[in-house]
Amino acid sequence: MIGIFSFFAGAGFLDLGFEKTGHFKTLYVNEFKPSFNYIYRYAREKMGIEPPIFGHHVGDIFEWLSGDKNKELHTYLNKSKFDSNIDLVGFIGGPPCPDFSVAGKNRGKEGDNGKLSQTYIDLICDLKPDFFVFENVKGLYRTSKHREFFETLKKQLIKAGYSLTEQLINSIEFGAPQDRDRIILIGFINKVVRSLKIKTEEHIIQDFDWGKNKTYSRNVFNLQWPQTSPYQENTSTPQPDGIVEPLTILHWWKQNDVDHHPNANMFFQPRAGLYRFQTKDEGDDIKKCYKRLHRWRYSPTAAYGNNEVHIHPFKPRRISVAEALAIQSLPKEYELPLDVTLSDAFKTIGNGVPYLAAKGIALNIFDFLTEHSK
Repeated sequence: MIGIFSFFAGAGFLDLGFEKTGHFKTLYVNEFKPSFNYIYRYAREKMGIEPPIFGHHVGDIFEWLSGDKNKELHTYLNKSKFDSNIDLVGFIGGPPCPDFSVAGKNRGKEGDNGKLSQTYIDLICDLKPDFFVFENVKGLYRTSKHREFFETLKKQLIKAGYSLTEQLINSIEFGAPQDRDRIILIGFINKVVRSLKIKTEEHIIQDFDWGKNKTYSRNVFNLQWPQTSPYQENTSTPQPDGIVEPLTILHWWKQNDVDHHPNANMFFQPRAGLYRFQTKDEGDDIKKCYKRLHRWRYSPTAAYGNNEVHIHPFKPRRISVAEALAIQSLPKEYELPLDVTLSDAFKTIGNGVPYLAAKGIALNIFDFLTEHSK
């Protein structure tokens, strides 16, 4: 079993993906926002998942870089490494990304959220887990300023003794019904690299198979997906030819039985009447603000914030929490508590790594380690 320490855990989609492979166990959880941690604990309790043995820690990750909390985290890590049931220990996390996002604040490393990426890397370099996963938006590649910051982080990790591999993945490649690009950076401490005889050149891993657990290639974007059609309330339409039905939101909504899900009735009510919800074409998702989804297509990035509104394909309302969870490819058993605010519910859903993408990344890591253990 491989132990994981989860940072910026949110609602726990990344953790759940790792755990559901059957090869990873969450030992420690850190999340800044109490309401998000409440959602995390509630959902896992409903699914019958044991709480982490080192507990939930609500607060700023920066607090763990020094003083008593740093000593406490070192103690947790050492206990894990001496646990006969734990083979390796890794840190996983995706620091909040608005400061690097094209659709966000774009303040880079100087923004409040941008600084969290540096803090997470500092923590990895201090505690030196056996491996780590760093997830963030492709905005880190977009500008020379952001790219320079990302390269600085990688140099810091290499100096601390890690060998690295990275890729820009899209969630649709792992079967999630969503066009969502994310940078994934994975590192293994050199002790592990040497013991497993992992092939590297200048601390860059040469044989990590990123595609092994992908279900689709990016070529699915080139299929003849439907574009727009007139809005027709509460209608059914035949499946178009030439598409991949399991990548459509309608497939996932049926699979998760969203109309009878505990979170089915959690959605924002229109503030300014129904006109906009009854006139926008199905599939018209070009503008940043109001995007009407198409039932026979995948969703744009599930970013429920910054005034972005996703509208139901054939109902005059926004999508529900249950429908958003399905777009993030969560299993139907995953549910949110009914007493959280809609803002917190949609924000933590939009912040999360799609479950199937998380599971695919976890399997890639496990398969890579297994191959090198032979």
